[in-house]
Amino acid sequence: MTMQTFATKTIRDIALESPETTRVFEEFKIDYCCGGRKPLDQACLEAGLDPQMVVQKIEAAITDQGSRRANNSPEKQSASELIDHIIATHHIFTANEIERLTPLMEKVCNRHGEQHPELFEVQAVFTALADSLIPHMRKEEMVLFPYIQSLESSVAGDGLASPPHFGTVENPIRMMMVDHEADGARLKKMREISTDYTLPDGACPSYTALYAGLEDLEKDLHRHIHLENNVLFPAAVALEQSSLVVV
Repeated sequence: MTMQTFATKTIRDIALESPETTRVFEEFKIDYCCGGRKPLDQACLEAGLDPQMVVQKIEAAITDQGSRRANNSPEKQSASELIDHIIATHHIFTANEIERLTPLMEKVCNRHGEQHPELFEVQAVFTALADSLIPHMRKEEMVLFPYIQSLESSVAGDGLASPPHFGTVENPIRMMMVDHEADGARLKKMREISTDYTLPDGACPSYTALYAGLEDLEKDLHRHIHLENNVLFPAAVALEQSSLVVV
């Protein structure tokens, strides 16, 4: 693609067409999930980045891994396969990391909070994030995802999906996307409070592990939200429209 083609494409579209580019967006802190509908040139302008430099990074990522990874990427999977991937790869990781990071956060705050009071602010936002994510994922796994899978089966001719109590799949999707926006804002807030997870001089291993874990969680959630907002949810709407379910 040319520079002009990339510059006028949205971040979301670039990430969908070439999933390996999400590493570039992570590097430059360009939002490709909730805020991914901006053109690349606009996103670069707002972030104070040279679009040509970002495009070069994107082209390098595509050249290095694009064709090899695209064939097996989650973006190319069926809705049911993608759901399985999201649960196995992202939901389990998120739940495990929240369980691991919560006591680590408490430990670091107790030991270093007096000298670094911003830790208590990070802890408050992290707690709100955890309190949002756990029930959010449970709702998806118990209600939304099974319905999407039943829609796919219905379209494939394997029986009719039961009419949902929520009317149309767009209703729970809308709620999930509101949650995603709020959680994305929390991730951004934690990064701001911690000054991009900058460690103080002489940070202990626990402090270092905490910030590393929060960054890993952030990257995984960005990928997680991207797959749902930009791939699974549009596919679910299309499946419902194609199905014989009366909603």
